[in-house]
Amino acid sequence: MARPAFTRAEPDARRLSLIEATARVLAERGASGVSVRAISVEAGVSPGLIGHYFNGIDALIAETYAHVDARVAAALDAATESADARPRARLLAHVTASFAPPIADPAVLATWIAFWSLVKAKPEIAHLHGKFYAAYRRRLEALLAECGVPAADLRMAAIGITALVDGLWLELCLAPETFTPNEASAITERQIDTIVSAR
Repeated sequence: MARPAFTRAEPDARRLSLIEATARVLAERGASGVSVRAISVEAGVSPGLIGHYFNGIDALIAETYAHVDARVAAALDAATESADARPRARLLAHVTASFAPPIADPAVLATWIAFWSLVKAKPEIAHLHGKFYAAYRRRLEALLAECGVPAADLRMAAIGITALVDGLWLELCLAPETFTPNEASAITERQIDTIVSAR
């Protein structure tokens, strides 16, 4: 006899609740404050349940990183797809989405900083960091190519824009009184125009 459909959904929901609890602990306490006990208390479950669903705390943190990255990527893609169909508009929408919710959020920043702090100490996090940033740059390179940027220039242009966006995003989340999201977008737009306007 086939099992009821809900038997698969329940474990998935529990895994997700543990991932979301881990993200909250990372945001509130940083990487040094993450433990099985802290996560289990945040999720309202027994510590043993974490071991049931994940192969240790490092695996849970890695899956949390993947989950947060997927949410950020989805927000960027949604901004790109909802933009004007012109290539430059799509490019600008993609890069400036980082300066608006749900990405420009102190909790997302705090979680991301915790992940960054683990890159040197945790090989799995370092691997994911490289994978996620490579995927971001590939999407950016594709948008730049649509704007007519030559293939030989795509990699360096994507790296430069990524660094600019990350820096502005960090400052916007840490000290929002310094400049507005619109000003961050304007700074980014000027930089992009130096790359694509002459094409």
